[in-house]
Amino acid sequence: MALNDPLGDLLTRIRNGQRIGKSKITTPASKLRANVLEGLKREGYIRDYRSAQDEGMPVLEIELKYHDGLPVIREIARVSKPGRRVYSKIKELPRYYNGLGIQILSTPRGVLSDNEARAANVGGEVLCRVY
Repeated sequence: MALNDPLGDLLTRIRNGQRIGKSKITTPASKLRANVLEGLKREGYIRDYRSAQDEGMPVLEIELKYHDGLPVIREIARVSKPGRRVYSKIKELPRYYNGLGIQILSTPRGVLSDNEARAANVGGEVLCRVY
């Protein structure tokens, strides 16, 4: 099955998995998905992820994170979509929830959180927001 928006699919799987209280979810593997998951792991929004095989197809197994029975990710949303790309210079990138939330950016230096992008002084495409 071909997907038009694989990153949107990943975010929806995370959102749905946390709503029903799952500890692990799986998603088809890709480099972009793995890079976004690495950013979420560095920022502490997911426990871990790893590559696996499911019926011969490569998948990513994601361990979701909870605190006192509530999901750590309260809100996760796609910003740049296939029909409308959103780019931002680093100086014009607003802080999300006054710095409590993060934004994941695709930059020339790789997929970075907004804090890492500010430290590297590089802008790019705003992929998603997480709070």
